[in-house]
Amino acid sequence: MKVLVTGAAGFIGYHLARRLAEGARCEVLGVDNMSPYYDVGLKQARLDEIERLETFRFVKADFCDAEAFAGIVSHFHPDYIAHLGAQPGVRYSLANPAACVRANLQGFANVLEACRKTPPKHLVYASSSSVYGAGAKPPFREDDATGQPTSVYGATKKSNELMAHAYARAYGLKATGLRFFTVYGPWGRPDMAPTLFAQAICAEQPVPLFNEGRNQRDFTYVDDIVDGIVRALLYPFPSGSASQPASRVLNLGHHRPVETLEFVRVLAGLLGRKARLELLPPQPGDMTETCADLTRVNAALGFIPKVPLEEGLRRFVDWFKSYYKC
Repeated sequence: MKVLVTGAAGFIGYHLARRLAEGARCEVLGVDNMSPYYDVGLKQARLDEIERLETFRFVKADFCDAEAFAGIVSHFHPDYIAHLGAQPGVRYSLANPAACVRANLQGFANVLEACRKTPPKHLVYASSSSVYGAGAKPPFREDDATGQPTSVYGATKKSNELMAHAYARAYGLKATGLRFFTVYGPWGRPDMAPTLFAQAICAEQPVPLFNEGRNQRDFTYVDDIVDGIVRALLYPFPSGSASQPASRVLNLGHHRPVETLEFVRVLAGLLGRKARLELLPPQPGDMTETCADLTRVNAALGFIPKVPLEEGLRRFVDWFKSYYKC
């Protein structure tokens, strides 16, 4: 079984490619442009880990290059495609909307076109809880209104869902979008809260908490996310009939929101340090609470998150201390 994973040097992409190549014994082709959005050294370190596996190969390429990416897909001819590459960052998208639009809209259009020309059995792509936006009331359900995104990033991810639906209708593509909820764990991105908080705590610097730390997030451990991706990837559904949607979107979260104040408290305890808190007003584009309703994904895939916050943070801290020598 052949699987192409975009964003393979990224946080979730690395974990997925490793699971598929190591556990499922799939032939995995990883694609990543090694963007300098954050430390390329961390991306290379992830690749160094996974390139030891015989069933994994890597190609440095940018899916924003339509011709090059279509050529890769045509040559490899994957059974399944997991499109996890993107320009991430809710706050980054507000300051750099053009970068977000290029990767997440034009880039995603290129992925869909490549799938149209060389159809896989199933395309699974990363959406986001950011699509729920203003007016959403937790727990968020997939059929809730998603027409008021609070960030450019959220708007591009909602657009991805609409684009995939249109391609499914027009060309029979089987596509599943997964709305990820605040993923954390080992090898996490340095621009995400767990690493930023841990670095500040270790350096005895203030930990900035927007909305005075009262924001609640549905923190979901990366192994649970990967479990959901694999289940979705390998179990496509009939599409295009009158009784089935042309595509689907599913939440992948933990369904147990935690205040960021509590998150920092647990993290500091595991680090054996004391956190210096800097309580700040709300940040533009932020949502005050996220919580995934898992009814649909449980029915479709039997997905149930298994890793509690304390255990997930313990594993993250073990990796953080080893990697950052803290």
